[in-house]
Amino acid sequence: MAVDRKHLLTSVQMADFVADGLLRFDALIPEEINREVMRELDERRINFGYEPQGQPLDELWRESRGIGAMIRLPQVQGIIQSLVGPDPLYDHHCPHQVPPGHVEGQIWHADAIIDTRQHFDIQLFYFPHDTPREMGGTMFLPGSHLRRIHETDIARHQNFLGQMPIVCKAGTLVVGHHGIWHCAQPNLTDKLRYMFKLRLNPTVRQLRLWNTDDLNDPQIPGILFRNHRWYGNDDRLEYANRIKFWRFLTGDDGYDAHYWLTRIENMPERIAL
Repeated sequence: MAVDRKHLLTSVQMADFVADGLLRFDALIPEEINREVMRELDERRINFGYEPQGQPLDELWRESRGIGAMIRLPQVQGIIQSLVGPDPLYDHHCPHQVPPGHVEGQIWHADAIIDTRQHFDIQLFYFPHDTPREMGGTMFLPGSHLRRIHETDIARHQNFLGQMPIVCKAGTLVVGHHGIWHCAQPNLTDKLRYMFKLRLNPTVRQLRLWNTDDLNDPQIPGILFRNHRWYGNDDRLEYANRIKFWRFLTGDDGYDAHYWLTRIENMPERIAL
């Protein structure tokens, strides 16, 4: 599906993704689509389970005026293409439900085994109805995506400095790196809570897939050095990993910020006379 350049992400947004591991788009999806999605979920037209995995996303939900229409929105297609490129593959989906009065929160986890690739999948977290704090929503930990863990290695933790609950209006979309740490929150209301999640795999090298007109924006080095603080004195490790990630995305193996990698890559072979 061709995507107009105006719907692609910017380099500044991509730097935010590298630093935070997620991007948030509040009330992005129009209300008429949100209503159709709620109808599909309530009528169980979109059920939990796996479609045949590894098939092109474009082949799924073609007749759907809810989930299918949401995915086909030019704005959503632009986000997808900027991160995983054209013609992504379907990995899996889940219409998550948390019943009313559910007082237990989910454990912190990442939806992956230990995965050391620079290549990455994305997960779309879509909130089709208003989600106030008492309804819970999903809790994310910005900046956690490059801490490679096996799924529930972090289950013993309860709260982190800087954790971000999704309190949002209907139609909000959060797009996360497959390694982002997250957990569902208790639903203290008398209404059923939905969140639709979809994981996608790239089929092309994730190289400058976004609108690169602002690739040299002076904000970018500062964004890559954003300190989320929960990792304490390990901030230098985060900065180094983000620079490597930015190199991967831009194809610029010599990119550096604040001389961070240049000094540790300095291994001269010239013999002094």
